[in-house]
Amino acid sequence: MQGLALSATKPTTAVSTLLPINKFILVQSDALAFNHLPENSLTMGTRSLIFTLGLCCIASFASPTQIVLDTSLVEHQPFPRKLHGRFLHITDIHPDPLYEPGASQASACHHRPNLKDDRPAGYYGTPYSACDSPFRLTNFTLDFLDEHWASEIDFVIWTGDNARHDNDKDIPRSLDEIYDLNRAVAKKMDDVFLKKGIPVVPSLGNNDISPHNRLSAGPNNILEVFSSIWSTFIPPTSSASFHKGGYFSTEIVPDAVAAISLNTLYFYKKNHAVEGCKYADPKDPGNIHLDWLEEQLEGFRSRQMQVWLTGHVPPSEKGFFPECYYRFVELNLRFQDTILGNLYGHQNIDHFSFLDADDIDMSAETLPTGTLSSSTLFDTLIADFSEIPEPLEDVHYDKYAVVNVNAAIVPNPYIPSFRIFTYNTTGLSGFAKDIGSDPYLQMIKATQRQRALNHEPVHVLKKPKCERKKFRKTWRCQFDKPWHSDSQSPSRRNSLWSPLGFAQFYMPRLAEFNESHGPKFDLEYMTFPLSNLHPDEETQDNTTHQYVIPLRLLPEELRQPGAVESEYTPYELNDLTIPSWLDLATRLAKDKELRSRFKEFMYMGGVQK
Repeated sequence: MQGLALSATKPTTAVSTLLPINKFILVQSDALAFNHLPENSLTMGTRSLIFTLGLCCIASFASPTQIVLDTSLVEHQPFPRKLHGRFLHITDIHPDPLYEPGASQASACHHRPNLKDDRPAGYYGTPYSACDSPFRLTNFTLDFLDEHWASEIDFVIWTGDNARHDNDKDIPRSLDEIYDLNRAVAKKMDDVFLKKGIPVVPSLGNNDISPHNRLSAGPNNILEVFSSIWSTFIPPTSSASFHKGGYFSTEIVPDAVAAISLNTLYFYKKNHAVEGCKYADPKDPGNIHLDWLEEQLEGFRSRQMQVWLTGHVPPSEKGFFPECYYRFVELNLRFQDTILGNLYGHQNIDHFSFLDADDIDMSAETLPTGTLSSSTLFDTLIADFSEIPEPLEDVHYDKYAVVNVNAAIVPNPYIPSFRIFTYNTTGLSGFAKDIGSDPYLQMIKATQRQRALNHEPVHVLKKPKCERKKFRKTWRCQFDKPWHSDSQSPSRRNSLWSPLGFAQFYMPRLAEFNESHGPKFDLEYMTFPLSNLHPDEETQDNTTHQYVIPLRLLPEELRQPGAVESEYTPYELNDLTIPSWLDLATRLAKDKELRSRFKEFMYMGGVQK
């Protein structure tokens, strides 16, 4: 397979010698040529950087602007494009053009080691380190997804950080380098997915900008450049919002399911270029963003559509500015009947958490419990899970929303991983171009409209504290709109568009892979019960059964029915609705063995944060 590659002289430690990547010379090269170059033939000062991602392809040369699952895309394919009921979540790729196998980890895997006891950088990456992804790992991952998954999924959620960390003081990261690394990954995403008619939904990460973490109100130069880099992914109808704030929405299944790509940097505590959604500052970019989000959710709800919220930094009291967090929680709860879930990256730790109505309750009786600053994320989550009321039958499910945080491709500080979600498409004709007029979808929407007409608003928050002067002009004292929770909505009950589960794939033997021993991704675990992997015994209809994971991509032991237990299915969740997540959380709080597995999946054998 032919592709664009780049060649340039590798910079020395002098900062002034770092050539902007956009000065690299385009050459024709085999797309996997970088994998076959002997490292010892390239010196520190002259080693050629072969960027096989296809860097420096100007956006205007890429495929046409994305019209997600549009019939124009479908009709140009050999066969009508079928909905598979699956999607990919990939995050934190962090490709590094300076990565050098055999280099010292202390140098961010950029320079040769001086100490014999320093574990050198690996050929395809260095697990449990502070080093970023060599192009070999990035290329292999996206080529693996192209070969094994592109024909099995409906869309891609891609949640940011597509440049190396700025962790080498001898070779600082430049803004031009950040842009070009993002161009490279975007070009590869375009080739692997979008050109096959698979929508891609990107989000800005805190390492996709410079200075690190800092993004001022738009329009600005950074958002202007990214609007060009991602021009094929952002629909024309969302161009204005992206230029203004770096956020957009797109219909990943037309007239049925949308994804909203949030610019979480405007909510992020470490972004000192913004004020943090203060109630008295309506022009703060975080407030403008959340105003826009409210309008988007209102619009999608009025069309009986379902929405995934996606972004880079996950919402939490620790990570978000307080006022941004409170507004975000309230919107999630108010539109619980519309939001399918939240998908994020950034932390590189596989976990889930809840947005809870108690976080925005201003009753005099409600006091923040807090956690010790020295607590690990695992300890904090288990403490939170332990506070969920029981029995669950008495829980007010309208008080919760679910946040899923995915592990990263970069082996920093763990090992490469990606996630395949499955969602409910039962009853649909199955072809993308027909979804909008599908009779079953139209029936479901009519039912939703009727329920909305008969629906009584829920939850008027207690606000006695708002009588106090210091709280009056805060967001929690302004929440007075009714919540649209619905026990029959896809986030609460397994129905059309509900998330059913996911399979996590990872690369546990990364350190072993080299020139003669190629890498592979293995199944780490699944949330599904074993019984969901095959047709039930009564029907045994293999021709029409919708497999949650294609059999060829399962471990050998799971490809045949009959298994009664497996280490790959520790959670046994029938779906990923809010009640199912709360059930898992309470089991984790009580079951020591299950809690141990959860911790193992979070940290993948690495350091606990």
